[in-house]
Amino acid sequence: MPFGAVPSDSGVTRFRLWAPGAQSVELCLSKDRSCPDPLPLIRQEEGWFALETRAAVGQRYHYRIDQKWIVPDPASRFQPKHVHGESEIVDPHRFSWPDATWYGRPWHEAIIHEVHVGTFSLQGTYDGVSEKLDYLADLGVTALELMPLADFPGGFGWGYDGVALFAPCARYGHPDSLKRLIAAAHDRGMMVLLDVVYNHFGPEGNYLHCYAPSFFHRNRHTPWGTAIRFAGLASHWVRRFFIENALYWLEEFHLDGLRLDAVQAIMDPSPIHFLDELHASILAGPGRERHVHLVLENGDNAARFLQTGAPAGYPGGRAQWNDDFHHSIHVLATGERDGYYRDYCAAPSQHLGRTLGSGFSFQGEFSDYFGMPRGSPSDHLPSECFVQFLQNHDQIGNRPQGERLHALVAPDVMRALTALLLLAPQPPMLFMGQEWGSIQPFYFFSDLEPGLWPAIISGRSREFVHFFRLSKNDPVPHFPDPTREQTFLASKLDWNEMQSPGHQEWLQYHKELLKLRKKEIWPRLDALKPRSARVVTREPGFVQVAWSLAGGETLYLLANLSCKPQNLSFPAGRCLHATASLDDTPKGWFTAWFLGASG
Repeated sequence: MPFGAVPSDSGVTRFRLWAPGAQSVELCLSKDRSCPDPLPLIRQEEGWFALETRAAVGQRYHYRIDQKWIVPDPASRFQPKHVHGESEIVDPHRFSWPDATWYGRPWHEAIIHEVHVGTFSLQGTYDGVSEKLDYLADLGVTALELMPLADFPGGFGWGYDGVALFAPCARYGHPDSLKRLIAAAHDRGMMVLLDVVYNHFGPEGNYLHCYAPSFFHRNRHTPWGTAIRFAGLASHWVRRFFIENALYWLEEFHLDGLRLDAVQAIMDPSPIHFLDELHASILAGPGRERHVHLVLENGDNAARFLQTGAPAGYPGGRAQWNDDFHHSIHVLATGERDGYYRDYCAAPSQHLGRTLGSGFSFQGEFSDYFGMPRGSPSDHLPSECFVQFLQNHDQIGNRPQGERLHALVAPDVMRALTALLLLAPQPPMLFMGQEWGSIQPFYFFSDLEPGLWPAIISGRSREFVHFFRLSKNDPVPHFPDPTREQTFLASKLDWNEMQSPGHQEWLQYHKELLKLRKKEIWPRLDALKPRSARVVTREPGFVQVAWSLAGGETLYLLANLSCKPQNLSFPAGRCLHATASLDDTPKGWFTAWFLGASG
């Protein structure tokens, strides 16, 4: 890795810092922030400063820039005192990995469980997640997705304000604890994916502006901060910083993939887009020997970023969280019409049917919410490119009261939606606690320095005013103060909730459906013919999809996602699952899956 501190067996450590805006850089090796004998780094080409000197693993250090700024290493592997403190030298080879025979899993086997480490367990640590791995394996999960771990300021947060991108969050434990978690997951046949943020740095603790202003655009901004400079003058080392970061997580931590946050905010007009360069680097690196997956969040629905590079199968390709699926099904379930839901409320069944049959619902059509055409054709892509979900951290935590879907709709609604989600060809994702029908809120929380608290609270208020299309005289919906620790603590999963009979029924239902998915759906996914789905929809809520399989079979979905009873005509074949009996009674909130002969 060209960035950071790299120790050797001889006790000599190489320090390198890219600081094109600095006149001088000094290394301070100390146990506190006083350093009687700083060591000057040697200026090299292209804005680099470097030094090799004796420094032991575990030694803490920081840099002094132009004799006035005291800064941590932006590529530090560990920040024991968090983002404002000293960095610590870590030997990446000291951990003994027990997963030498682990090569990952093909993406069509992904059953994803999204987790926020700080709220998933009472401890709120990597070890706390490790203690729940047997539970997740028994549930049927094959991919654990961790919300961002790059160290961020404050005592709690979602992780999307990270600034130490190479340092696993010290609040959750030592980097070795994270490695033990990943190794233990692999031992249970479970992939581990990590959410990473490459479109901005957080507003506190980012010192790059002091000595590497070339990292940032002067006049371009994302909704969360100054835009990263991925193109133009001096962008080579900026791009390499993020590519090396991705390789770092995949190689040093044996992760099986990355979920890239809001890639539409990566502003890159280069001939080779950053995402394409990143994908190529992964395929040429860890992807040569094992399954490595990239999952995008992309509000633009740009199908070109999901090209797999292989006509058959999905080896190391790119998938995307499919918001179109969530939004259309949320409108059917709740009737909500505000914010981005207004794009789906006129014909939610049609939108849902299109996501099931051909990926995106918006494939170039005009979006009223965005005020422009959105998306591109996606029906040529395999179904595994589209990760589907009923809930995730955004769709729960960005509600004023952090309500989960189980708290908003009736049990028969959730039963029909769950059967649709978990047996569809697309990879399903659950949010922690969803499997037992948790109604524990998950709020937005962020513990930045007190000077930023008013901006955080006013920012949330503006989001709700925009989402609910409120006038200046309308009251803003009440929401818990995101800067208070109590808001964070109230978001912790209540594992005792799972023990009640009603929640146990939900847990068993999820286990049964995931077992059925592995037995009946997995073996047939490779046989799905491209562009073969036949979709019939009508309002309110009727969706019928038939997927042709290469072996002569057809996978059928028949669903009435409305409270209005409808007469349904069932296809000939074997019923895999139905949420109610297959009699002639008109049914509301009903989902059934069948396997039959083609045609």
